[in-house]
Order: sequence, then C-alpha cells, then structure tokens
Amino acid sequence: MNNGADRWGEIVGKIHVVNTVDQARELLRSLVDARAPRILGFVNAHALNSCADNEAFFKALAGADILLRDGSGMALLYRKLRLDPGLNMNGTDVIPKILEEFRGRSVALWGTTEPFLSRARVRCESEFGVRAISSENGFEATDRYLEVSKRANPDLIVLGMGMPRQEELAQQLRSAVTNSPLIICGGAILDFLGGKVGRAPLWMQNMGMEWLYRLYREPKRLFRRYVLGNPMFVLRLIGWQRRKLFKS
Repeated sequence: MNNGADRWGEIVGKIHVVNTVDQARELLRSLVDARAPRILGFVNAHALNSCADNEAFFKALAGADILLRDGSGMALLYRKLRLDPGLNMNGTDVIPKILEEFRGRSVALWGTTEPFLSRARVRCESEFGVRAISSENGFEATDRYLEVSKRANPDLIVLGMGMPRQEELAQQLRSAVTNSPLIICGGAILDFLGGKVGRAPLWMQNMGMEWLYRLYREPKRLFRRYVLGNPMFVLRLIGWQRRKLFKS
C-alpha cells in the first residue's frame, strides 16, 4: 500500500453499505452486545483525502471493525463506480440512534471542550437514557484515556476528537480495554449534542448540502477541508476511476 489509489480501494472495499431502513435497524441492534471490543468508523470525502495524504491515518481507519458511508461525496464515488451507495449513514444521524440502543448502559464521552461537553453529557442522559460515567475533553494525553477506559469499563465510548486523532486513539483503546465496548469515531458529534454546532436546515440535509452550511458557519476552520478538499476529492476520484478502468 504505497499510494492513495490503493488506499482508497482498501477503504471502499471495507465499507458496510446499508441499503434499507430494516438493515440499518438490524445493524444498530447488533452493535449493542459483543464478545470483543469493536471500532465503528465513518468514511466521508475528507476521510479518503486524508487516507491519500496520511499513511498512519489510513492504517488506523482500515483497522476499524465496521465502516459506514458518510456524505454526498461518497455517494458520488459509488455512482461513478456504478455501485449502489445505499443509505447515507452519517455519524451525526446514526450516533444518536446508537445511543438510544445503549439506553441504560454505561457510556464514555470524550471530545470537545466545556461547556459543550457537559451539555452533551446532560443531553445524552436525559434524551437517550444512557449512564454517562465518564466525560473528558478532547485534548488529554493518550495515556489519560487509556487509564480511564480500564478504570471505568464503559459499554460505549464516543470519541469526538476529529480525524486522525480519534481513529488512532480507537486502535489503542481496542488493544487496552479489559471489557468489550463499542468504540465510535464520532467527529463533531459531541459539538452537535452539546450545542456548539447546529444542524443545517432539513432541506439542505436532504440535498446532501450540509457541508455547505457548516462551511458558512465555520469558514476559517473548514476552508481547507471543503473549499480545497472537495475539488481535490473529485480530481482524485476521476483519477482513481480511470485507473480502475485501465486495470480492468
């Protein structure tokens, strides 16, 4: 694996495409009980761009147990490959549903900063009925999270630290925990749950344009990801598609 095209191929090959609402429900139910720790990750255009540029991140993402397709960029990729993209399983929508499945179970929320972390914790407990037994900001040393995971033994760990930190930490947690938690790489989910970031209007969500709303709200932070990253993703997609056609 020495180039971006090969990395894209491996990641796309690992994505679990969900085609129906019933399949989505079954997947969510299957995440609750496990005999071994598992990592759930989400693959969007930014993730594939990052894989092409960052070998360590690629290895961490590829090491996840379950990967789901996230966003309109990935839907475009699937259609270019003449594949059914299935449902958009983005983390902002899926993770709250997972929290509902873990009602009554213990949860660790690690990411973002105060006061948004505390607000996310209160919301998770009141709205989803989970027991938030640990909340840590997203800027602690890795050893801190490893130590807390061993002491608290949560059933679910939600990492809201962004790429690539959360994916790399997830790999270390899976090796260190003494129980069998589901470890979610959740991106900005704690910012959303804590009220730091708002969702786009529903019509923008339905059109796959939530990224544009986020760029409008946070132009400085997201300029590189979207204004530079989206055209780069399309160029890489065209090149990857041509390479696959040439090889076939």
